[in-house]
Amino acid sequence: MSAPIRPGENTKTSLEQPHLERRFGLLPATALNMTNMLGAGPFITIPLLMSALGGPQAMLGWIVALVIVICDGMVWSELGAAMPGSGGSFRYLRDAFGPARFGRLMAFLFVWQFVLSGPLEIASGYIGFAQYASYIWKGLTRSGVIALVTVVGIINIALLYRRIHSIAKITISLWVGTLITVLAVIATGAMHFNPRIAFDFPPGAFNLSVGFFLGLGAASRIGVYDYLGYYDVCYIGDEVKDPGRVIPRSILISTIAVAIIYIGINFSIIGVVPWREFVPAADHPASNFIVSIFMQKIYGSGVATVFTLLVLWTAFGSVFALLLGYSRIPFAAAESGYFFRAFGRLHPTKDFPYVSLLVLGAISIVAGFFSLGTVIDALIVTRILVQFMGQVFGLMLLRRNAPDMPRPYRMWLYPLPGLVALLGWIFLFATTQFQVILFGVGVLALGCVAFLLWSWNTKGWPFGLAEAVS
Repeated sequence: MSAPIRPGENTKTSLEQPHLERRFGLLPATALNMTNMLGAGPFITIPLLMSALGGPQAMLGWIVALVIVICDGMVWSELGAAMPGSGGSFRYLRDAFGPARFGRLMAFLFVWQFVLSGPLEIASGYIGFAQYASYIWKGLTRSGVIALVTVVGIINIALLYRRIHSIAKITISLWVGTLITVLAVIATGAMHFNPRIAFDFPPGAFNLSVGFFLGLGAASRIGVYDYLGYYDVCYIGDEVKDPGRVIPRSILISTIAVAIIYIGINFSIIGVVPWREFVPAADHPASNFIVSIFMQKIYGSGVATVFTLLVLWTAFGSVFALLLGYSRIPFAAAESGYFFRAFGRLHPTKDFPYVSLLVLGAISIVAGFFSLGTVIDALIVTRILVQFMGQVFGLMLLRRNAPDMPRPYRMWLYPLPGLVALLGWIFLFATTQFQVILFGVGVLALGCVAFLLWSWNTKGWPFGLAEAVS
């Protein structure tokens, strides 16, 4: 397998080999993050969010999620700027914990859980797409949903099966469509906002009981799910121009912009559609396409249908951005000797990791056959322990063990934001249903067993001195 070109290489042989190209500047990098973050998230999860606390007080979950995301975004920014390369978390965890020992374990566990959590996140977009399609396609059956998810997934793979400079242009196009959609919702909501509907709190809405905090945790997990993607540019670090500057700025800009947009979207909808009409979500079929109902109440079914098409565009933009970034993770792992060698192959003429793209795309399609609630719960829990919490500790280890490492961006007020993010992740994990916690711990335990078997077979740590290829 030919290794991708590294900065500074200039030999004729290297130039003839397949390699990743640095094509993503600040605009497409920000567009990639925002397209991923916006997507179908706020359009499909508002009913779930309101159901978590039984009323508009669930908006507190957005605030908790925003605090966690901003603080965690600083962790990603410092790591991404200091170690720009394909793979994101895989690379950060491996290098922070030491590539010869515990870094092998952390990197392996990240790839292990990612094989499940990555496709689950992409699948949530496919599910949202199918939910809104049911507003147009009346009487959409279960078999019809499966067929639709499959077709959308195949189209997504086909669009990404090309050179990165073409993808940058497609990303910006999808981003523009996403912004048009969300701005239309916010403008419409602002013109028809009714505070009596929006702030119709149920009795005892802010009773600080154990049940309230469990509900707040559920609402915050949904909020974090909707923000996921603020770090997506980190997964294609080898393809980002001036990464020390672009990565931190794209994370900050996209997080702040999307936070403002989310607040506008949520208040726009609950200020027009009474929350009791779609809460609890499980008892109201219309909750599957709440934004379409929102437009129908104001403009009628014709405009609502057109707007539903815009939501479908937005949902597709999200899964496009996700599969683009996530397909680079198994590639980076395989290139470094932590995953099956086939995943480290670049397309011989188009210079992208085609094996990884095809495999993750296929798994995402299958994962799209499950329910949205199941997908979100499994996704968040499997990521918290290794990826999010692991990176906070990893950043602190790097600050201590590699103080001279070039850091184009340094976390503001270090280590306070990292500690706030860590406490936030602990809160989200601790307030999850016990069965889901068992699932997350079980996945991690199986990953540890798989790591020991893999290490025994390859004579790596802790059974030998063999190290992964860097």
